[in-house]
Amino acid sequence: MKTVVLVIAEKIFRDEEYQAPKDILSKAGVKVVTASTTTGEATGKLGLKVRPDILIDSIDTDELDALIFIGGGGAEQYFHDPVAHRLAADAAQKGKVYGAICIAPVILANAGLLKGKRATVFPSGLESLNRGGAVYTGEDVEVDGKLITGCGPTAAMKFGERLLELLK
Repeated sequence: MKTVVLVIAEKIFRDEEYQAPKDILSKAGVKVVTASTTTGEATGKLGLKVRPDILIDSIDTDELDALIFIGGGGAEQYFHDPVAHRLAADAAQKGKVYGAICIAPVILANAGLLKGKRATVFPSGLESLNRGGAVYTGEDVEVDGKLITGCGPTAAMKFGERLLELLK
């Protein structure tokens, strides 16, 4: 069974960017684990309440097939988080699927993982992607090897579908 870890912020993650991929993956028999900096209640921008399964610093990249950062304003808590950067780099280095949606690709750019890679991001994150050396495409969803990025809430369903394809 494939395992995907979705990393959400404690507050103001985008509900649909979390829920749509989670539903698509779960229906396909993929185990979805939610991680955050709390195992208490995390709250989405639109009010979704989620109780994360694990803390971000207890993620073991050997035990997952994909590591995905969910967007929303709260994702900023991971922009300069060394734990998030190390986990993303570890997943990439081990050949796992890794990615982010909305503003969260900034995390990957800041971790140095987008240099020369095709990627997309919510428009407010474009400058960070450019600084990180990404090749910005402006697509709803962009896949470059094992890297998947999405541009925002309107791309949540497509992001989930493409993520599922990458896992096969």
